[in-house]
Amino acid sequence: MWVPQQLPEIADELRAAGLELPPERLAELTGDPIGAVVALGGCTASFVSPQGLVATNHHCAYGAIQLNSTPERNLMALGFNAATLAEERSAGPNARVFVMDRITEVTAEVRQALRGAADGLARQAAFEDVQRALVAECEREPGYRCTLFSFFGGQTFRLVRQLEIRDVRLVYAPPSSIGNFGGEIDNWMWPRHTGDFTFYRAYVGPDGRPAPYAPENVPFQPRHWLRFAETPLEAGDFVMVAGFPGQTNRYALYEEFRNVADWQFPVVGRHLRQTVALVERASAADPEIAVRYAATVRNWQNAMKNWEGQLTGFARIDAAVRKREGERAVLDWLRAGAPGASGLDAAARREALAAHQRLVAMTLAARALRERDLVFNQIGGTGLLASLRQAYRLTRESAKPDLERAPGFQQRDRVAIEGAQRQLERRYVRGMEIELLAYWLGEYVRLPAAQRVPALDALVGDGSPEAIRAGLAGLYAGTTLEPVEARLALLDRTAAELEAHPDPLLQLVVALFPTWQAIEDAARGRAGENLRDRPAFLAAVQAHRRAQGGAIYPDANLSLRLTFGQVTGYVPRDGVAYTPFTTLEGLAAKATGVTPFDAPQVQLDAIRERRHGRHADAALGSVPVNFLSDLDITGGNSGSPVLDARGRLVGLAFDGNWESVSSNWIFDPAMTRMIAVDSRYMLWVMEQAFPAPRVLAELEAAAR
Repeated sequence: MWVPQQLPEIADELRAAGLELPPERLAELTGDPIGAVVALGGCTASFVSPQGLVATNHHCAYGAIQLNSTPERNLMALGFNAATLAEERSAGPNARVFVMDRITEVTAEVRQALRGAADGLARQAAFEDVQRALVAECEREPGYRCTLFSFFGGQTFRLVRQLEIRDVRLVYAPPSSIGNFGGEIDNWMWPRHTGDFTFYRAYVGPDGRPAPYAPENVPFQPRHWLRFAETPLEAGDFVMVAGFPGQTNRYALYEEFRNVADWQFPVVGRHLRQTVALVERASAADPEIAVRYAATVRNWQNAMKNWEGQLTGFARIDAAVRKREGERAVLDWLRAGAPGASGLDAAARREALAAHQRLVAMTLAARALRERDLVFNQIGGTGLLASLRQAYRLTRESAKPDLERAPGFQQRDRVAIEGAQRQLERRYVRGMEIELLAYWLGEYVRLPAAQRVPALDALVGDGSPEAIRAGLAGLYAGTTLEPVEARLALLDRTAAELEAHPDPLLQLVVALFPTWQAIEDAARGRAGENLRDRPAFLAAVQAHRRAQGGAIYPDANLSLRLTFGQVTGYVPRDGVAYTPFTTLEGLAAKATGVTPFDAPQVQLDAIRERRHGRHADAALGSVPVNFLSDLDITGGNSGSPVLDARGRLVGLAFDGNWESVSSNWIFDPAMTRMIAVDSRYMLWVMEQAFPAPRVLAELEAAAR
């Protein structure tokens, strides 16, 4: 996952792999083709027409589709196709398209600000101060959003400026029977036959500047957009992905790995399974719950399956042993290093060893409170209660000068906070929230007495399920803050006014706030210690890898990255070999008529009649649906454009294979594969299965 600044270093590798473009073009953030790649805030997308048409994954747009759905007209099931510009629907008040503008090196400024900090909390506070100052200066020109990124644990800091487009509209989404064909059964699996694509459009004000949703807004006109490839993609072809991968942990310590492998994935995963089951049972009886919690449940299910895959992968590659031995090798190398042999002087080696010791001690200390932190954060992150917590925190922060407020609660965040309050209207049902909170309060009563608080003890009564539900029912029956306008009104009040407010749910938030703040401050303290110790130890890891001839690139952190490789299958186990393409006929063979393999009949008819049209692949004798490549991606890359050797669009990344998910911790090139929806299938669906003549005409015009 190479950062743009590293691309000149790997120019020869790119050429050798098959890139036909000049490698230096890929480092031009606002040029062609990288300038067409945009972030959605958790997913990636790309412009595919001069009129702001944006291609991304169906699952990336699922929240927008859900927000526009009702039990009477469920667009998740029916699909959506705007026949005109006027019919395109808002993707929600918090939907964004972020267009890359520039990257500025600010390491010296950040390091200067951190000097002299007395402890971790002070160091983190100093970091937040310089972060706010840098971002404020970067955002002086309206319409831009700036983010400070840290690389290698704080060795390097870069400030990224992006144009923030705030009016995003849904243009086209196939029904879930195409866009989510195979569902959770096929998630992370191969062979795959999923049409995981959707189209948005970016809009701006009539003056061409970013603006909130308004009927008079006009389509954004990007400087660059991607053209669909005309040359068929084949096995062995060069492909690359530019996108915004979220998080990898390849440089994590062994004890940090253990925390995930021994507790987070198995234990928190069990909680996710149980909360999903709660929602699914309620959804069976109430279609409103099914619609309103659809996006939430899908996110939980994706995390669950990802974690299960990672645990399986950890066992397959003996990850714990590899992490422990790899870390031990670095430590032994540091202790035994002759002067100059490691690339680090004696003082740097001593500091790296001491930093490692402190990082391990901090990790072990945090384990003692991990169950408490999980329970309180889940309670505080649930629906209406979370929205009131956010409102109260905003009123507390608003009493401070803007540049002293906590991250996420400055004036620049006000629009997003209001948007979250509005979106809750389509993602909340009182009875369902009570059930979810009852589950987490059941976990609360199992905490040690020293970790409990009076406000929740009073709510849970004797701790029985009946007492917990009775307490919650009374709490929610007394609230007057379910209507969005009532909650929005809180944002302009003072903290003292909210503290005096008689609403019982708001009073619970006020009572729990000190506990949430203590948890946050402890995490901030650890973050500050990391800012001191992580760079020192990772410098040793980097020096060791260089000495071994290994690749050195920073962990993913939602900043722009490029990865490249070839279209290729793999051998998951003895006697089994996966080919790199799936086809329409394979999709039809998998269809059962029952969700999630309920392909639309119109699609099955087109396949049976072999209406392949101009998108057929001569070698396959059919239209390719999905394909594999050995590219290195992770969450956040969803929706990333897959480009061929000439920079043309050949597909959209949407998943990895089951064997690859553990690569977030230990990269396994033999098994790591990216799954993409083939651009030829996207076009075929819009012609034959869920027609979109207007979108097709726009794409065809954009290619000229």
